[in-house]
Amino acid sequence: MDRRLRLGCQTYTWEMLGDAYQDGPDKLLEMIAGAGYAGIEMTDRMIGHYKDSPQAFARALAQQGLVLVAYAVGSDSGFTEPAMLSADLSAAEQAIAFAGYFPGALVCFGSATIRSPGARDDKFAAAAAFYNAAGELGRRAGVGIALHPSSHHNTLLFNRADYDMIFARTDPMLIGWVPDTGHILRGHEDMLDLLRTYSDRIRYLHLKDLDEDGQWAMLDTGDCDLDAVVTTVRRAENFNGWLVIEEESDQAARDPLAAVKANRDKMREFGL
Repeated sequence: MDRRLRLGCQTYTWEMLGDAYQDGPDKLLEMIAGAGYAGIEMTDRMIGHYKDSPQAFARALAQQGLVLVAYAVGSDSGFTEPAMLSADLSAAEQAIAFAGYFPGALVCFGSATIRSPGARDDKFAAAAAFYNAAGELGRRAGVGIALHPSSHHNTLLFNRADYDMIFARTDPMLIGWVPDTGHILRGHEDMLDLLRTYSDRIRYLHLKDLDEDGQWAMLDTGDCDLDAVVTTVRRAENFNGWLVIEEESDQAARDPLAAVKANRDKMREFGL
């Protein structure tokens, strides 16, 4: 089934600046709306003073004409520490309650990550236990839940074998997938085959590019075949139509607003 496509922006472009970004969430909304995006994926680290005030955040979004696509949540446990499962699920419940205030918004949990020594199989088991339990919390609350594999340091979900493992251990009725084109390319995978194999899992898409040296690149300047990816994903049964651009290149580190504006302009060449 074909879906109407909409463009969102991920706030990690500013989060990666660390203490160099001090302007808070309201400035983020202003910049993202001003750059021409319709939606936003807000991380738990950038939500700021709105963390316990979804009503106020809804008003701020409305003022900027933005939709909350997803609330992205991570954990110091990497979701692979059984001793932290209870705390992680408590945080998940809070995130789900927050996202539940926004019709159609999902909670996106970050990549399972190795934080301590131990067998990889045990790490997969712990991650799957968290994702499945969080998915059940989402089901009860009527909020969609998805996981977001990445290629960052010590990720458990890097290559095709890792994707196969986590998807085999998680319930497709409870846990969706947010494919990230840049992270998939870093895993040296056949991206279109991966997207087709797990198309029923896809909820929305992260667009990011990677150059031939494995470095983040501005959109459509690297190895990502945007047209082929979007054509494939938009036919996925459970895809909601959101393309969320997450820019992490050196250009974005120097001038994040200019980078996200350039990416928005680039997508106009694709009719979006």
